[in-house]
Amino acid sequence: MTTTGKTGLRGRVRTKDGWAVPHAVLTVTDMTGQQVARETADAEGALRTAALAQGAYTVIVTAVGYRPAAATALVTASGSADVGTVTLARAGGVELPPPGVWTVDPAHSEIRAVAQHLGLSSVHGRFKGFAASIEIAEQPLGSTVQAVIDAASIDTGNGTRDAHLRSPDFLDVAAHPSVTYRSTSLEQSAEDRWTVHGELAMRGVTRPVDLDLAYLGTGPDQWGGMRAAFRATAQLRREDFAMHYNQVVQAGIVAVGTTVKVELDIQAVQGTALPAPQPPAA
Repeated sequence: MTTTGKTGLRGRVRTKDGWAVPHAVLTVTDMTGQQVARETADAEGALRTAALAQGAYTVIVTAVGYRPAAATALVTASGSADVGTVTLARAGGVELPPPGVWTVDPAHSEIRAVAQHLGLSSVHGRFKGFAASIEIAEQPLGSTVQAVIDAASIDTGNGTRDAHLRSPDFLDVAAHPSVTYRSTSLEQSAEDRWTVHGELAMRGVTRPVDLDLAYLGTGPDQWGGMRAAFRATAQLRREDFAMHYNQVVQAGIVAVGTTVKVELDIQAVQGTALPAPQPPAA
């Protein structure tokens, strides 16, 4: 039974990496199994029904390409309840990519770096030039990844800052033009999450660096190929790579934070060749 004019169940639908799932379908049944509401999420993934009678309900959220999610909601005397964020996993998302070589597509991938500035906010940059490949082994824990980044391709949107980052104070690109990463082992930490153990070489210094990796799924692209998507993060200490620049602007406050967060959004194409350049797609 619903009561018109008031909001009943409300919530939002997101993917595991935080994106809204528009047009997901919310189905609500009472404890007898009778359907009492069915609504579609809006473009921002928001869910909302009319007010419901007080009691317990089963909430089921479905969307094409995702696994269904179910929860129980307790509606108060006001006729409303907040189910919070409903997280949907991609259907087949834990089925790993087929074994073989996968080539990272720079046109649909990003390597970002985030550092704190003045102890107040963050400065975001990205490397525009890089190449990487992933080899999926028959036994997944034997899989490997390697990457080469053009250090001079750092871009923060400010030419003066970029020139300083390329200088010996930071990346020292004249002496060390490339940043490289090579995995050494792989460890599964959850159903679709992995820890990649590896070595990062930057400015002539090599250190162990772990990537917290989320596998987002595999699917066909519009050029007849097959793609796998990943998201990864890592935390670096600048001093570990001989970046000691630390201008103090006032007591206890430095211009640039001592740690850098690295964020990777990766699409890899099955095989050793990338598709021919295509016009930008919407």
